[in-house]
Amino acid sequence: MTAPVPTLDQRPEPGGAGCLLEVDDLRTSFRTDRGMVRAVAGVTLNLERGKTLGIVGESGSGKSVLARSIMGIVPNNAEREGSIRFEGTEISGLSQARMREYWGQQMAMVFQDPMTALNPVLKIGRQITESLHEHLEFSKEEANQTALALLKSVGIPEPARRLKEYPHQLSGGMRQRVMIAIALACGPKLLFADEPTTALDVTVQAQILDLLQFQQRERFMGMILVTHDLGVVAGRTDHIGVMYAGRIVETGPTRTLFAHVRHPYTEALLQSIPKIELPSHSRLQSIAGRPPNLVNTPPGCTFAPRCPYAQDRCREEEPPLIEAEQPGHFHRCWFPVGTPANPAYNAEASAEATARGEATFDRIAAAKADAAREDSTASAGFAPAPTAVDGEADADAESSVSAAGAGNVGGIHNRAGDDDAPGGGRPRRRQPLRARRQTSTTDNGERTDGR
Repeated sequence: MTAPVPTLDQRPEPGGAGCLLEVDDLRTSFRTDRGMVRAVAGVTLNLERGKTLGIVGESGSGKSVLARSIMGIVPNNAEREGSIRFEGTEISGLSQARMREYWGQQMAMVFQDPMTALNPVLKIGRQITESLHEHLEFSKEEANQTALALLKSVGIPEPARRLKEYPHQLSGGMRQRVMIAIALACGPKLLFADEPTTALDVTVQAQILDLLQFQQRERFMGMILVTHDLGVVAGRTDHIGVMYAGRIVETGPTRTLFAHVRHPYTEALLQSIPKIELPSHSRLQSIAGRPPNLVNTPPGCTFAPRCPYAQDRCREEEPPLIEAEQPGHFHRCWFPVGTPANPAYNAEASAEATARGEATFDRIAAAKADAAREDSTASAGFAPAPTAVDGEADADAESSVSAAGAGNVGGIHNRAGDDDAPGGGRPRRRQPLRARRQTSTTDNGERTDGR
């Protein structure tokens, strides 16, 4: 049956205990020469503090625009509608000046590309301490000690030296760790991680994801993890929302969604994940066709032109979010995968797919649990707790982080990669020759000649 109020999590009472974020029918469109681009088309979701929500979809599905719309950092040509409540307070109509009270202290974002999000002509230390001065009114000494402790907490080797270096002197993994430190600086309650492992090596990706999960658990933050890879969210999220063409097409608890896939798009995303048991040189599965034009979306289901199960009804009538057999599981499909309504339904194949989905989830979760037991800190690059050898300065720095909490969306000098976003659009200046000739550093702390 059709769910009256479909959500991404069990909706508590408005303003109730544990309800951190409530988004209702959020729509974001952009005015362009071609017409209105409907990037987010009616998304409803909830998130409790301490929980992690994964937003999954291919490029152009509206994931990043959804996160930026919630934070209010969309450009001037955007039109936003719907309700956004943070801890029971409506924030969708607030000006950017008022939203600055939320950025950093209440919510923060780890942006997709640290090289464009960090200001290339400012040292790392200044970019971290800026939000501490702005929001918490720290003195220079307090801010510097807190910045030092933050770099240690995200696993940066030789943190005192890194504070005096520029972004180009660090490797991609270390720059992303710096972005995480900036986001955690003021102790936000809600953290957005927008494709935080883009362009990083596989091993570094795992370290960054483990670091985010560790910090989220330690600080009891709510986190929204944006990614295109269902394998990333399998062992790291409590709930998943699959986006396509600006809409949530399937949502449910993580294990339930893996075991009981109902939307053909979710099935296609799962099938496109490389499988280690396949022989070498096996052809990877891809999703045929292209995403729809968001200026003129086709009638009916937006996935119908690419769907192998599409029927006439799919091309004529848009399906609502429909409740599946499992509690909290919703999908937008007239002919759900793995049900008798689907033209390709086969009871035996459906049971095998359910078992395969459960096995995939269990395998990923077990691998993560084993890794955590073997080395809960060092393997992920986490810094150990300070000891007496570290000296009084480090102890003071750690206490400063505890007192301040640990988030900043960008501040005045940090570049968000969007000319209209807060702190974005600063013109690039040519870096000093001496700075360009300084040595660079790898994730392991090794120095390489940067000339």
